[in-house]
Amino acid sequence: MKLNVIKRRSLWWTISIAIILSGLIAMVISWTRPDIRAPLRPSLDFVGGTRLQFELDCTKPNNCVSEADPSKPRRIEIGTVRDLLTQQGLGGSTIQILDKDPKVKDQQVISIRTKELKEQDRTQLRSTLESKIGAFDPQAVRIDTVGPTLGRQIFSSGLLALLISFAGITIYLTFRFQLDYAFFAFVALFHDVLITIGIFSILGLVLGVEADSLFIVALLTIIGFSVNDTVVIYDRVREVIALHPDQHINQIVDDAVNQTLTRSINTTLTVLLTLFSIFLFGGETLKYFALALIIGFTAGAYSSIFIASSLLAWWRERTGKAIAGPAPGTENPEISASPDR
Repeated sequence: MKLNVIKRRSLWWTISIAIILSGLIAMVISWTRPDIRAPLRPSLDFVGGTRLQFELDCTKPNNCVSEADPSKPRRIEIGTVRDLLTQQGLGGSTIQILDKDPKVKDQQVISIRTKELKEQDRTQLRSTLESKIGAFDPQAVRIDTVGPTLGRQIFSSGLLALLISFAGITIYLTFRFQLDYAFFAFVALFHDVLITIGIFSILGLVLGVEADSLFIVALLTIIGFSVNDTVVIYDRVREVIALHPDQHINQIVDDAVNQTLTRSINTTLTVLLTLFSIFLFGGETLKYFALALIIGFTAGAYSSIFIASSLLAWWRERTGKAIAGPAPGTENPEISASPDR
């Protein structure tokens, strides 16, 4: 397989812009939603508060069947839960009705995120819900509480870690390559992070998916993985320039991408296979962490091949450096014997 990256660069850029714009629109909508008020739906880790999850206890007689039609499962009505919370002074809480069995869509699980509650308040809330809805399974009760101060600290630390990693990678690439290489590698990194955040913003609106502290870890991992592929392609570009200094940059970039294409695809596929296994079988805690990595790694492979390389070629054409000769520091390059490093 041989790709003509430069000839179709408008197509690659259009695809990226369309996905990023969709994500940005979703972020704006999320920001204006009174129940989110942030670009992403934040988890308890960031905003603080108490999250309670209850599910009906089906070992109790008639607890999980409809009173009108015993052949059908009892479904919890979100309006009923909302009314009960309002009576308790918790009207601004976020409520989700989930399925115990997604195949049946029984809607017998309540997930409530509210302000920080003391133990006495939690017990009272549970008793009120049980008196109107039905008995809850004590083994399935889940309660998480994070104070607002800790939530802000986690958010600040996460942002700081992202900024430091961006700055560190940019400085390293500036010394490793030339400034334009480093700049477009940074653009590719930013592209990957924006796509991941944008898709999670859409998922937050559509499916109620929240961004937690593991999401920050996923973004940091994506940044590290994505730049790895870009560095390999840029290294190859420098080597081809050193071998053929009179060749046009478009041809050089196409050759470099195709010579590293097999390596990029194989590396990404092997990583994705592992991540899909975690997504499918790793449980709820790791499910969306794995999903963020799947999105980010896929975007990273795409941007390394189609965005970082084509932008570099475009820039060199625009600045009259389409035939620039050897880059500094590559007068005696060590050329790999194998095209796929």
